Amino acid sequence: MSDDDGDATELTVDSLRERLESIAAALDDAETEADLDEVEAAIDGLEADVEAADLDVDEDEDDETPIEDELDSLADDLEAARGPYVDDVVTEVEAAAEEIESTRWTEQGEAALVEAVDAFVDDLTDIVDVAGDLTLEEPTAADLVTTLEDVAGALEETDLDPDEDTETIESLLAAADRLGEAVDDAQTWEDLSVRQQLQAQGYYDVLDHVKDYPPEWHALKVHEKRENVEMVLLALETFDSDFMEEHALEALERMGPEEAIEPMLQRAGRRDQDAIGILGKIGVADENVVETLVDYVDSDSNPLLQKATFRALGEIGAEDAVQPLADQLVAENPEIRSVAARALGLIGDTRAIEPLADVLAEDEDDTARASAAWALNRIGTAGALEIVAEYDDDRVYLVQAEAERAGPALEPTA
Repeated sequence: MSDDDGDATELTVDSLRERLESIAAALDDAETEADLDEVEAAIDGLEADVEAADLDVDEDEDDETPIEDELDSLADDLEAARGPYVDDVVTEVEAAAEEIESTRWTEQGEAALVEAVDAFVDDLTDIVDVAGDLTLEEPTAADLVTTLEDVAGALEETDLDPDEDTETIESLLAAADRLGEAVDDAQTWEDLSVRQQLQAQGYYDVLDHVKDYPPEWHALKVHEKRENVEMVLLALETFDSDFMEEHALEALERMGPEEAIEPMLQRAGRRDQDAIGILGKIGVADENVVETLVDYVDSDSNPLLQKATFRALGEIGAEDAVQPLADQLVAENPEIRSVAARALGLIGDTRAIEPLADVLAEDEDDTARASAAWALNRIGTAGALEIVAEYDDDRVYLVQAEAERAGPALEPTA
């Protein structure tokens, strides 16, 4: 720092504190944004000089707050003294719109939101002229979001000055605060208990009387009987209960509804074996389903997951899984080899005939060989049946039984 003659001026604790006190007084006297800009420039200059002075801590008196801390406090006071700005109002309105859009509301909550936005629009038009018609008849939550976005755009165009229009901006901020409080107070779906949520969606409407306890289980049975897939899925998603989850999954497995593909696929992506089994019962060779399940075919660390996956792919008839499943016919675990053979039989693709014939001829596990024979019979082409028929005197009864089934199928019909 230098004086008017260019001579260096020594930076001391006392000189810096004098400047600090002068800036604080200027902040107290500031009346316009321009005044506050000058104070900000003075604070920036003092901060630079304090850093340049590199004062020894011992130089600052023990009973006083360090200059750096006082500067931080002064900067906070400066920020609090600024405004209000119309941008602050816009921010509040946009925050309310975002909360309305991202939250699930009850009917009561939506009604409260409509009332809150109507009141805010009325307040707004009383305070300042805005462009456009912001009124709505029978609005939805999406309509309210659009209205508030229009309000935010209209406010940005008002060009209100923080010095000349202070009272107007403060009134707008107060109205925006009331809007925000009303949105916070409106009833959301999460405010309801599980039973209230289900009641609102008609889950219990099927109950004339409660035959089973709990009533949620009784309603689930009725929904399954009536093939109300949406309600069974609702029960699965809503109840935080192992008991209800088990029964909802069992209902879906018995029903096998295509409407359950997407939620079951999401669960299958988390290696949920029940969901994988349900996808098999649904039996639709959806590309995403097959792709997800094929990824689990080679899950050596989890044979239970593998077996559930093999069965599902077989029930689906996933031709894209033939080679991955055929690769499992030489797995170390004989149970895996057996389930893979049966899955290939269910798919029925002739590409599996040769590897299944190898299992029948060479595998040391009787169950795996019997499964291969069953799969060849299931594929049912002349070539497949001829292979099985050769084992009519096999040492394993189940293989012999499959061979006896294949023989008559090869005989020409009259």
